[in-house]
Amino acid sequence: MATLRCISPIDGTIFAERAVLLEDEAKVLISRARAAQPAWAARPLQERIDLVLAGVKRLGEMNDEVVPELARMMGRPVRYGGEFRGFEERATYMAGIAAEGLAPIIVENSDAFERRILREPLGVVMVIAPWNYPYMTAINTVAPALIAGNTVVLKHATQTLLVGERLVRAFVEAGVPQDVFQNVFLDHETTSALIADNSFDFVNFTGSVGGGRSIEHAAAGTFTGVGLELGGKDPGYVMEDADLDAAVDTLIDGAMFNSGQCCCGIERIYVHETLFDAFVEKAADIVSAYKLGNPLDQETTLGPMAHRRFADEARAQISEALAAGAKGLVDPALFPEDDGGAYMAPQILVDVTQDMRVMRDETFGPVVGIMKVKNDQDAIALMNDSDFGLTASLWTQDAARAAHIGAQIQTGTVFMNRADYVDPGLCWTGCKGTGRGGALSVIGYHNLTRAKSYHLKKA
Repeated sequence: MATLRCISPIDGTIFAERAVLLEDEAKVLISRARAAQPAWAARPLQERIDLVLAGVKRLGEMNDEVVPELARMMGRPVRYGGEFRGFEERATYMAGIAAEGLAPIIVENSDAFERRILREPLGVVMVIAPWNYPYMTAINTVAPALIAGNTVVLKHATQTLLVGERLVRAFVEAGVPQDVFQNVFLDHETTSALIADNSFDFVNFTGSVGGGRSIEHAAAGTFTGVGLELGGKDPGYVMEDADLDAAVDTLIDGAMFNSGQCCCGIERIYVHETLFDAFVEKAADIVSAYKLGNPLDQETTLGPMAHRRFADEARAQISEALAAGAKGLVDPALFPEDDGGAYMAPQILVDVTQDMRVMRDETFGPVVGIMKVKNDQDAIALMNDSDFGLTASLWTQDAARAAHIGAQIQTGTVFMNRADYVDPGLCWTGCKGTGRGGALSVIGYHNLTRAKSYHLKKA
């Protein structure tokens, strides 16, 4: 029987193993989800909200188990306390705006006509979640999908194999019916086959560009809705009037936190020439002080990457850049734990050029390239010179200037004096190779429901 194995980046051992479902077995579970959906949708909205929030609370009660489990599966240091704070924030916000997001649009209510648009659940929603923020990325869709009256089938990444199992367990223990929210273990071929067979009414995928293409290919001709959050190469731009210390602290944290494995992490920085030298000096000092090591150690500030192959790609981009004339500001000798495996020393690169892979391809590791720019026009051109468009971080004291620049950037979210954050009140979306669709906010509810129009003539 085929199995999925989570290999711990801590020591390369098998941490968890689960048998995959055969296609026919998966179809049985999906049919149960479809059968359960009408009754779930018929429950009062507040009842669905209360059950989802109870599931969130139940997961929070498991946090002492969840945090070291995450460290063992994907390497994030336990000192950071896991993901529950963001998980709860997103779910609670979406619960709070559910009535607004699902409210009917009243066009006319007169003696002659009632005309309105209602929101109806789509049916069965499949969520394919990634390993890098396995709980927070999943809840972006799971919470609003359930609240809107859909049933959910969750397939999690193999690297975080136990997350879906634990998440469903928490929600079921809190009272969500078993057939309403289910976890499945599937290989890529079976997943594609199920999508191609029109098993789902919506598929939300967070992951690689290649994975997104596979989802779109599988869904082609089925008219199944898809939401895709794919790659990113998010830029930061530091203007001459920026708060330098705040910019360095936030952008470098955004580049290095979680070993650089963040969907909206900072992967390239453009600094006005008047601040460049001071910025890179401060940045190098911060990164040089990190402690790379076992994520179960409270002293560790930088854990291993989730898998050796991810570290190999980041190292390759660094090596190519150095060979092409870039300069590394962080001495690798400060990080003896870097053994050529999943443990990888962080790096800051200067003298980089825009044609280097480290400034173009998604790196998803603890490395960032920093370039000097003369003005806004140069920075805008460089920020837009990318196949991706998830977020852009602008650093200035002038909000009007930031908005003016933001209007010219091809991106899903514009930040001013902030980075690497998902605001549940705003639509989480992207453009270009980053994908399509949008999660969270009122728009997230609209993407998880269908519009139904009523034109009632009274006389």
